[in-house]
Amino acid sequence: MRIDLSPRTNRSRLMDGFAPILAFVVAVAIGGVVVAVMGRSPATAFVTYFIAPLSEVWSLQEVALKAAPLALIAIGLAFCFRANVWNIGAEGQFVIGGLFGGWIAVATHGAGGSTFWVLPLMLAVGTLAGVAYALIPAILKVWLGVSEILTSLMLVYVAELLLDYMARGPLRDPAGYNFPQSVTFDDAARLPYLMEGDTLHAGVLIALTAVVVATIVLARTLFGFEVRVVGASPRAARFAGFSDVRLTLAVFAVSGGAAGLAGIAEVAGKIGQLQPSISPGYGFTAIIVAFLGRLSPVGILVAALVIALTTIGGEGAQIDLKLPLDLTRAFQGLLLALVLGADALSRYRVLFVPGTAT
Repeated sequence: MRIDLSPRTNRSRLMDGFAPILAFVVAVAIGGVVVAVMGRSPATAFVTYFIAPLSEVWSLQEVALKAAPLALIAIGLAFCFRANVWNIGAEGQFVIGGLFGGWIAVATHGAGGSTFWVLPLMLAVGTLAGVAYALIPAILKVWLGVSEILTSLMLVYVAELLLDYMARGPLRDPAGYNFPQSVTFDDAARLPYLMEGDTLHAGVLIALTAVVVATIVLARTLFGFEVRVVGASPRAARFAGFSDVRLTLAVFAVSGGAAGLAGIAEVAGKIGQLQPSISPGYGFTAIIVAFLGRLSPVGILVAALVIALTTIGGEGAQIDLKLPLDLTRAFQGLLLALVLGADALSRYRVLFVPGTAT
């Protein structure tokens, strides 16, 4: 007996809509069983993970601050994944964007006169650095046929080691008592806070703007149509005159630019200086977010908020319930697997065919 997947002729929109919700419920149920086996109360864990972060203003702000870079990076990745090319190195592009954009802040530190141009220049340099870094695996793919999965992933470690070297060496604060970090950025090099006394900064608005822009580009422009056509049928796209090479370079540039912008927004916002590490793994987590959001900008925003919520809740569970933080990462991976599985079942019918599997 073999198992076949047959496309559903009449797909239910209701089933499509409820598939990720059902997957989330199943993931929570499995997580509850695991928590119970570890000797903790599933009900208490549920409150800690999903209710407590929504009960206080500071935790809501933390959810938004973690969701913003995830959404921004994932939106860029969605362009690649929709076009059937695989940028797995957004983490490296995030780091490079933060490093080169942050270098502008260090170079202009303490400069007199009007410095209104510093922050826009930082954002532009960070974005362009991400674009340039993403184009390396793209060019290797289209000219030499090298797998973009391997090259983009390996370049992550190059970026992280470069940041570590720069923070400990050339960009280290000479008056920082030998700590491996740069000077604290001037106010002109920091993203403004949305409200006085809060931690929420303008990076959240950048992410929301990216959601709106990406939605319009994918739905209303020729470029968005080209991305969809090439991803759905590369052969038909070539007959239509669309270039695989040009599109690969374009979507990698978009993806790298979004990751680089997220990197400099994180450095100029929450962190405020260059350190040996500026990311808790946003670039890799954003891959989960992109697929959880079904490669839709609005869906990605919702998925980013959910992942950010579980991350903040996981930190609370680590403190209050002594649960390992790795349990949160396992839950996020399980959620992705279940969402993809539910998505497949909503599109295909499982058939058990008698006979010998081939």
